[in-house]
Amino acid sequence: MSIKFEIACFDFESAVKAQDAGADRIELCVNQTEGGITPSYGLIELARKNIQIDLNVIIRVRRGNFFYTDYDFEIMKNDILNCKRLGVNGVVFGILNEDKSIDKIRNFELVQLASPMTTTFHRAFDETPDAMKALEDIIECGFTRILTSGQKLSATEGAEKISEFIKSAGKRIIIMPGGGVRKENINELIKITKANEYHSSSTNIII
Repeated sequence: MSIKFEIACFDFESAVKAQDAGADRIELCVNQTEGGITPSYGLIELARKNIQIDLNVIIRVRRGNFFYTDYDFEIMKNDILNCKRLGVNGVVFGILNEDKSIDKIRNFELVQLASPMTTTFHRAFDETPDAMKALEDIIECGFTRILTSGQKLSATEGAEKISEFIKSAGKRIIIMPGGGVRKENINELIKITKANEYHSSSTNIII
C-alpha cells in the first residue's frame, strides 16, 4: 500500500524543511494557535516558487466557527482565485450551516471555483452532528478528500471511526486521518484505519 504524508506548515522555513524531510504534500497555513488561517499572497507565492512537491493552501478567513458571513465568503472566493493564479495544487476549506450541518450550496460553489485544483474538506467535518450524512454531503459537493480525527480530539482516539468512514466512502473520496499524528502512533493508525494519506504538522514530522 502506497502511503502519502501531508505536513501542515505555518511558515516558509518549515515548508522547506518538510519537503526536504520527504513530505509528499504541504498544507500551508499561518497562525497555528488559531487552528490555521489563510497565509498572505506573498507567502503563498514564495512557497510555490520554492516547493516542488504538491502545495495546498488553507482557505479560512478567521478563527472560530465555520459559519461564514457573505463578506467572509467573498474573501474565500478571492483567496481561491489567487491560489489558482499562483499555481497551487489544492485548497483546504469547509463551510457549515448554523446547525453545523454541511453548507452544500456554498461548498459546491467553492469546489467548482477551485477546479482543477484539488479540494480538501478540513476538520470542520468533525463538528458535524451526523458524520455519515456529512460524508455523503461532502462527496456530493465534489471534494477530493476529507481531513478528520474521527470526531475525536486526536486521530488515535478516533481511529475506529475513521476506519468506518473509509469503508463507507470506498473510492468516492479520500479520507485522511489528522490530529495528533506523529511518529509514535503512525504505525498503529495505518494498521487500524488502512488509510492511504495521513496529515501531520511541522512540529510532529512523521517521515
